[in-house]
Amino acid sequence: MDVVSPVPARRSRRHMRGHAIGSTADLSLACATGGPSGTPLRVAMLAPPWISIPAPGYGGVESVVNALTEALVRRGHAVTLFCAPGSVSCANVVTLLQESHPDEIERSLYEVDHVARAFDEIDIATNGDPFDVVHDHCGFTGLAMANRIDTPLVHTVHGPFTPETAAFYARHGHKAALVGISRAQLASAPPGLGPIPSIPNPIDLRAWPLQERKGDYLLWIGRMTPEKGPHRAIAAARAVDVPLVLAGVIQPGQQAFFDREVAPHVDGDRVRFVGEVGGSAKRSLFARARGLLMPIRWDEPFGMVMVEALACGTPVIAFREGAACELVLDGKTGYLVDDERAMAEAIVRLPRIVSRDCRAWVSQHCDVEVVAAAYERTYRSVALAPGVARVLASV
Repeated sequence: MDVVSPVPARRSRRHMRGHAIGSTADLSLACATGGPSGTPLRVAMLAPPWISIPAPGYGGVESVVNALTEALVRRGHAVTLFCAPGSVSCANVVTLLQESHPDEIERSLYEVDHVARAFDEIDIATNGDPFDVVHDHCGFTGLAMANRIDTPLVHTVHGPFTPETAAFYARHGHKAALVGISRAQLASAPPGLGPIPSIPNPIDLRAWPLQERKGDYLLWIGRMTPEKGPHRAIAAARAVDVPLVLAGVIQPGQQAFFDREVAPHVDGDRVRFVGEVGGSAKRSLFARARGLLMPIRWDEPFGMVMVEALACGTPVIAFREGAACELVLDGKTGYLVDDERAMAEAIVRLPRIVSRDCRAWVSQHCDVEVVAAAYERTYRSVALAPGVARVLASV
């Protein structure tokens, strides 16, 4: 994990302290307090408006926000979660839209409406007991408008830097403190943004069981797209005659690929498709798998499914793309390979991987308490920056 350094002060930023609004919901997991180092912070956590938290099924960013929010509350911070309707959290929950929009992800109409309403609430709070920091996971609107509010904003970059998004961050990145999720992702960041810390996505290890006695099947889980490679996972598993379970959501525009490349191989025996899974069923599927296959052909900025598998002691076989080279220790927690043939050969070597080594790596790098502590340091650096700037200006 990279060292978090203070960010430069921005114009028209005032050093603020936060305000929590909304109501606290009960959870099955206890929301016990385990105090952080330093004064508790008041954090406005800005989640996307698309899917409720925790996500009922597929929801990568929502899972990250959920785990981080609960950990911050346990550590004694006052967190207000601005999120989609139907969300449940130990934090103070504020829902702003009338309904969630899972089938309209990245529709600017709903993102702008959600962020604008959240900023209105944050502005109201500044007149009383304001927030110390806003943590934005919402996409692009929050960052673009970050200089319209007085509360410092931390923006986690959840997606890859494409030519289009790189141009956006080059134009607006100075308005907030940026945080990446892997070194591979940040390698393609536009020049001129300065050093950006990398903080991995968190997982709450308490919710993921370690299982050392595995089943006979391999697992692939993800979106049904060519770059995610379900068809390549099928080829690798069939080459060594090992059963494969495919799980995941077929999103709009993906049905034709599924029908052409995946469905003809699904026989309910050697290749099974179980659709979208969540909750305990998802955790059990990960825990009992012999290994997780990640035959991706794109620069994956993180790859949460790899961390979820490793948390259960399930090794990962991945192509050498994107963040896979950071999340998989070749020969220790799985294998890094170049193609389907090498993936098939690595499947035979899976018994050499020790399940406890897989989980230990996650505990050290991605457990939510480790990640929450890193974000605490980031929040304090951002909140302190305006005051530091004033002191330096007077010298």
